[in-house]
Amino acid sequence: MFGNQSPFDQKPEISLPEGTEIIFVSDMFAEDYVGGAELTSESLIEKCPFQIFKLHARDVDLKILEAGQNCHWIFGNYSHMRHELIPTIVANISYSILEYDYKYCKWRSPQKHESIEAKPCDCHDDVHGKMISAFMFGARSLWWMSEAQMYHYQKTFPFLEEKNNVVLSSVFDDRYFAAVKVLNEQYKDTERKGWIVLGSTSWVKGADAAEQWCKDNNKDYEVVWGLPYEQVLEKLAQAQGFVYLPVGWDTCPRMVIEAKMLGCELHLNDNVQHKDEIWFNTDDPFDTEAYLYAARDRFWGAIKEDMNWTPSISGYTTTLNCNKHQYPWRQSIKSMLGFCDEVVVVDGGSNDGTLEELLSWSETEDKLKVHSVNRDWDHPRFAVFDGAQKAEARKKCTMDYLWQQDADEVVHENDYEKIRNLCSAFPGQVDLIALPVIEYWGGAEKVRMDVNPWKWRLSRNMPHITHGIPGALQKTDEDGNMYAQMGTDGCDYVHSETYEVIPHASFYTNETHVARIQGLAGNDEVKAQYEDWFDRCTQLLPSVHHYSWFDLPRKIKTYRDYWSQHWQSLYNIEQEDTADNNLFFGRPWSEVTDDDIETLSVKLANEMGGWIFHSPVDFSRPTPHLSLETNHPAVMELDNE
Repeated sequence: MFGNQSPFDQKPEISLPEGTEIIFVSDMFAEDYVGGAELTSESLIEKCPFQIFKLHARDVDLKILEAGQNCHWIFGNYSHMRHELIPTIVANISYSILEYDYKYCKWRSPQKHESIEAKPCDCHDDVHGKMISAFMFGARSLWWMSEAQMYHYQKTFPFLEEKNNVVLSSVFDDRYFAAVKVLNEQYKDTERKGWIVLGSTSWVKGADAAEQWCKDNNKDYEVVWGLPYEQVLEKLAQAQGFVYLPVGWDTCPRMVIEAKMLGCELHLNDNVQHKDEIWFNTDDPFDTEAYLYAARDRFWGAIKEDMNWTPSISGYTTTLNCNKHQYPWRQSIKSMLGFCDEVVVVDGGSNDGTLEELLSWSETEDKLKVHSVNRDWDHPRFAVFDGAQKAEARKKCTMDYLWQQDADEVVHENDYEKIRNLCSAFPGQVDLIALPVIEYWGGAEKVRMDVNPWKWRLSRNMPHITHGIPGALQKTDEDGNMYAQMGTDGCDYVHSETYEVIPHASFYTNETHVARIQGLAGNDEVKAQYEDWFDRCTQLLPSVHHYSWFDLPRKIKTYRDYWSQHWQSLYNIEQEDTADNNLFFGRPWSEVTDDDIETLSVKLANEMGGWIFHSPVDFSRPTPHLSLETNHPAVMELDNE
């Protein structure tokens, strides 16, 4: 397919790293030369959600094209690439083009062409221009620096209008946005003085014209040339203005954008091709910043479409004697199998038949991966193992995105596609998303309002994300065993090295939190508003149905037999079986019968809408609950009972 390599080509062979998904081609990268195109490319590369390989244009050959045939290629500046390879690329490779200038012109600038050859650029009619236009026509998408640049190309090559054309602009990284914020704050009260001129030997930059304008208009000015990038930004933050008068078309000069965002007055000519675009020609700097900040996500979101990319999902959970505790663990796993490419289960050494059933199930279900990781559950700090088991399960996941749920949590079948869609449009600036939890109380009719309606749920598969106790809440007992301070359940999403909590995105805001608290306090009007809001959230966002408190007798018995010991272990506290320590009954557990539990459960279900057992249950203060327009997942078979 790719023909034979030239016998005269003796350069070292380049091997693609295993798993490469994107190949980014450029004449130079930021480590070779710090120019505008290189900085934009690097900002995109840093935020690439795929495994990416940087390839110098000079190194593109038939062997590397064949090796990367199943990858998606992005071509930035490619003047150093052998153009005779273009037909092979067009015929065999999926690729996009990021056009920084005017590569159909042999001088990469129609104005420079005319200046050097004393005639208008006619490159579009020669072999070079036609080859470049064919290369562009074969691309999945064409990315432009400015609208004016795109329109010129489309006027010159009208057939490009039918392509997927997107105006991107220059692109900046997070460090730049942080620097702008710091500098604007630092110099907000400083009197701005003088004008900045960009020094350059480049023909197109028009440095002489900019200096002459300053002289003609009696402007104090400084020519900035060869300074570290940070110093340039600092000078712009203190300058009155910036003048830039390029001799030829400059598609989207970075320094013009930097000057604007740092508060400079601007004096530009029409060769600054982005100057009249809406995102730039605005008095509100937030509009400019927002447009630029979203550029990376906009780019990679579209590239995913070019690749026909579908994200893969691993679900993971842990089990321990789930049959004994009567968790709906089978339904939980079945729901994950409905939308996950694999489901990883780590069992902690069940002795009630749970593990055997899981292993038997995995023999007929290829997507189900079962592992047994035994722990010393008699250890005084055994509760810490809960987070360790989740971390172990997470570590064994192999897909792009990870979905975690517990053995008493179930996903509705109507939400399967929502989860897949959310992975496809995963926010670029976060690694973890919190989603709604529908927590039942004593049956299908009541949804709890007294607990947080969210849980960390969906995350990128990144090696630094794990589960455990946040570093700030870690303590050590007298025997050197770790335990937790209050404020964690021991299963937080934390950084594997620093144990700092992983930042997350959430639908739940401070405003809605205040509304929930007011509704719980008795404000019926606010409660109704909150109920409507949460109902809409669960309709629009993938949610998890949590059955922990659905069967109250089961829950109370499990608390008696396991969870009371679990929390004592986690927080290094000792509680004797006394009336004061039994917040359900106000008498020792040794005096509580199963009939007592059944009686209390009925009363709790009928008279309460929830209760957080940090204090004795008080039936004189009934807890409000929500009534949602929802039905149960089909796997629960509750609606048919």
